[in-house]
Amino acid sequence: MGVNLRDIITHEPLEFQDLKGKVIAIDALNSLYQFLSIIRQPDGTPLMDSNGRITSHLSGLLYRTTRLVELGIRPIYVFDGEPPVLKEREIRERKEIKKEAEKEWQKALSEGRLEDAKKFAGRTSRFTDEMLKDSKLLLDYMGIPYMQAPSEGEAQCAYMCRKGDAWAVGSQDYDALLFGTPRLVKGLTLSGKLELGIVYLDKVLSELNLTREKLVDIAILVGTDFNEGIKGIGPKKALKAVTENRLEELKIDFDIDEIREIFLKPKITDEYGVNWNEPDRNSLIEFLCKGHDFSENRVEKTINNLKVALKEFSQKDLSAWF
Repeated sequence: MGVNLRDIITHEPLEFQDLKGKVIAIDALNSLYQFLSIIRQPDGTPLMDSNGRITSHLSGLLYRTTRLVELGIRPIYVFDGEPPVLKEREIRERKEIKKEAEKEWQKALSEGRLEDAKKFAGRTSRFTDEMLKDSKLLLDYMGIPYMQAPSEGEAQCAYMCRKGDAWAVGSQDYDALLFGTPRLVKGLTLSGKLELGIVYLDKVLSELNLTREKLVDIAILVGTDFNEGIKGIGPKKALKAVTENRLEELKIDFDIDEIREIFLKPKITDEYGVNWNEPDRNSLIEFLCKGHDFSENRVEKTINNLKVALKEFSQKDLSAWF
């Protein structure tokens, strides 16, 4: 779920035209869970094919990615690898939340409360190995690059930005800042519900008079995916405690250095590519239309739009995109 630093982080408004020609490293699972959560029928049931297989994630990935490319954005999707051991608590809690949401969903359905049903249904999303495999297969057929991170996807995204292989990280979470991305783009959903904006790490650190290490400490006090944080401490109180060097006064009952290391020395890799290729029309039709009941007319139109947009990329010198 990421760390909540909203109250102390400065966002700057952004237009999609400002991102034209930019390579954006996108936290894949962050996006895919969004699709599973919001692309649903009025009663909360996810989109499915005739065999009962969920297709919400494929629909979102196909159409949003194509639209981003049409806007001149070069997306690279980064998938999570093995989570740190300390994330096991968060994973267990998420499972429990989903179980409770499942009960509330069914209750709302039985009582005819469709609006509530859809709300609770969105919290029940589960991402399976088959969904993961199909998502990567779809990106392959679309000609969109993706990579497998050794551990946290946002850590790998941030590394790619620091290295110069991407311009910014695209995510709704703030964790990428803790991992050191120079730029974080929020609101790439194209839905209109989330405002498009950008966060510059250097500006945040300058305004708060912090180092990245201190920002990590603030996040740890608030609570991350790897620790619960300190009861009663939000971003503003955490900022005050860190800037006044009062960490030793707080009752910290976990190994803070172990959590710091996750953010400051994450597992990353240089084994990835950043090549965009022409979409494989036949494979996309076979996979989406014949395999998952997508509309052939709509998929054909999407393929054509994607081809035109990707062709524009190939006509420009790569150095122009950074």
